[in-house]
Amino acid sequence: MKRLTTITALLALAAVAIRLHNALHYPADWGFDASFNWRYIYRLSQDWALPPPEAGWSTSDPPLFYYASAAVMRCLAALGARDAVVYLLPLLSALEGLGMVALAVALARRAAPADPLRVALAGLLLLFLPAHLHMSAMVNEEMLVALLTSCAVFGLAVRERGARPGLRPTAAVGLASGLALLTKLSGAIAVATAVLTYAADGWKAGNRARAGLRGAAVLIVALLAGGWFPARSLLTTGSPQPIGLPAHVGMLALPPGERALGDYLRVPLATFRDPQLLNPDLLRSVWGSTFVTVWFDGHRYFLPREGRAVGVLGGVTLLLALLPTAAFAAGLARGAGRLRRGQGAADLPLLLLTALTLAGYAFYTWRNPWFAVVKGTSLLGLSLPFSFYASESLANWLRGRFGPWLMAGLLALAVCVGLSCTFDLVFEKTEVSGLPWPPAEGG
Repeated sequence: MKRLTTITALLALAAVAIRLHNALHYPADWGFDASFNWRYIYRLSQDWALPPPEAGWSTSDPPLFYYASAAVMRCLAALGARDAVVYLLPLLSALEGLGMVALAVALARRAAPADPLRVALAGLLLLFLPAHLHMSAMVNEEMLVALLTSCAVFGLAVRERGARPGLRPTAAVGLASGLALLTKLSGAIAVATAVLTYAADGWKAGNRARAGLRGAAVLIVALLAGGWFPARSLLTTGSPQPIGLPAHVGMLALPPGERALGDYLRVPLATFRDPQLLNPDLLRSVWGSTFVTVWFDGHRYFLPREGRAVGVLGGVTLLLALLPTAAFAAGLARGAGRLRRGQGAADLPLLLLTALTLAGYAFYTWRNPWFAVVKGTSLLGLSLPFSFYASESLANWLRGRFGPWLMAGLLALAVCVGLSCTFDLVFEKTEVSGLPWPPAEGG
C-alpha cells in the first residue's frame, strides 16, 4: 500500500508539473482555433455584445467559454495585469482538467472503496492521457465542456433511484448539462444522457409519471441554461451548428472532402508507422486518426512535423496505448453485463454517454469530412467513462499472472506521454503549430 501511494504521488506530481510547464511555455496563440478564440475573447471584453454567427471563425460557437475568458481578461485589465491572461487562461484549462481527475477518482472510490489500486489508476489514466494534456495548455472550450459534461454524468452516476428522490439533484444535473450545451454543441449529448437516464429509471421502476417528471425537469433546466444559443443559431442561419459561413470557407478545401463507409471500418498500419493525419492512409481512417490524436500529437501542435525520433516515439506510444484502450473496451463490456442484470446504477449513464458520444462523433465527422475536425480531443467528454471502466479492467489484470509486465507497459506509456506532451522539453518545435495545407507549405 505504501509503495502504491508513493508511486501514485510521484506520477501525479509529474503530470501536474507537465501541465504547469505547458501553461507557462506553450505559445498562447497556438493550438486548435486559438488565434480565432483570442479575437473573439478580446471582442467580448470590449463591449460584451454577442456578435452574429458569421462575424468570425469562432462566433458561431456557444459563448460561455468566451464570455468567461473575457471576464478574466477584464478583471486582469482592471488590476493592471491584462497581459497575464495569456498564462491564466491555460492555467484555468489545466485546473478544469484536474477537476475531471478529481471526479474520476471520487467515482472510482465510490464504486470500489476497498481497491486503492483502481482508485489510483482512475486518476492516473486521465493525468497521462495526451488529449487531456494537450487541451490543458490551449485556449479552447474543450476542457470546460468536458468538465461540465463530467459533472453532469457524475451526478447521474451517484443519483438516488429510490422512492421520491428530490428534484434538487436533478436540477443540478440539468444545469451542468445545460452549461455544457452553452459551451459547445456537443453538450447536447450530456442533456440527452440525463433525460434518457431518468426516463429509464422510471420506466424500469414502473413509474412512468416519475420518469416524465424528472426527465422534463432536467430538460427544462438544461434548455433554460443553454438551449437559447442553438435556438438563436437555428433562427438566424437555419442550423444549430452552421457550416459554410464566410469565415469557414477555407475549411471546405481540406482533404479528404468526402467520407465513405470504409473510412469507419479500417485502421491502417500508418496509425503506428506514421502517426500524423496527413498520411494518405490516415486521411481515409476516422478511427485510426482518432486513436492517433487521443494518444499522440497527430495534428502536430506540440511536436515537430518531421523527424524519425518523433515517428518512433509515436509508434511506441500508440502500441503501448493499446493496453488502456483494450481495458476500456473490456470494462464497457463488463458494465453492459451488469446493466443487463439490473446491477450497477452508474453503468446506465456512463454507457449512454459513451454510446451517444461515439455516435455523435461519427455523424459529425461524416457531415464534416475534413481531416482537421478528426480530433480525439473532441471525445474528452468521455473522460469519466474511460477512467471508470479502464481502471476497473486494469486493476484486475495487474493482479493476474502478467501483472508485472503490464505494470511495466503502463509505466513505459507514462514516460512516452511525458516525453511527447511536455512542450519543447525533448523536441524543439520551430515551425508554426499544426499540419499545413497544402502540405508543401512550410515543409
